[in-house]
Amino acid sequence: MAVTPADPGFPLWETYPSLEGMGLRQRFLLRHPEIDVDGERAEVLQRLRPWHEDQVRNLGFVPSTLQLAEQVHGPSVAVAEPGGGLAAGADALVAKAPGVLLGIYVADCAAVYLADPVSGAFGLVHSGKKGTELGIVPAALAAMNAHFGACVAEVRVQISPCIRPPAYEVDFAAEIRCQCLEAGVQPGHLTDAGVCTSGDLRRYYSYRMEKGRTGRMLALLGKPS
Repeated sequence: MAVTPADPGFPLWETYPSLEGMGLRQRFLLRHPEIDVDGERAEVLQRLRPWHEDQVRNLGFVPSTLQLAEQVHGPSVAVAEPGGGLAAGADALVAKAPGVLLGIYVADCAAVYLADPVSGAFGLVHSGKKGTELGIVPAALAAMNAHFGACVAEVRVQISPCIRPPAYEVDFAAEIRCQCLEAGVQPGHLTDAGVCTSGDLRRYYSYRMEKGRTGRMLALLGKPS
């Protein structure tokens, strides 16, 4: 996993080589040391919002065009079009059109990046214990095929840092990997960051370790206009 930091001594985001060379812009925003995140989710996201919007602009997008999933730990996939907003009831977003920027918040759950260099389709998935059990990542792969003609064998999959054993009782990252392979993703197209979010609170937010009063990493993936 490569890290592209704002400050080499204190990285504020990561980028992934597995997603490069496909005309997409991507970033995984990490913990910000100067923003107080001791609070409930809605309050903390408001505190993080100005910095997150700066990062959206830095990627070349207008903040109002950011498309977010509501994230209810369910199996629903939404097709994102230019315009931004909140996809109600969805835990995965798929798109193909230029000008679309997808966003997923995580703090122990995995953000799963999907990108097809052939069809141009891409997606972001919020997959924790429950979403993985419900097969949210295979559902997103199926949606990319149904809506955009993406061939699963061509799709590149990148799993973000997330909580893992022994800090958590379920290895849902391993299950995501198995589900992707069963769905037809090629082993060489599947990359896992392999990092547990609970083990480095300097870099990551961890819902479990901080007992719910913490911030959220923001996964971003989009196609510029």
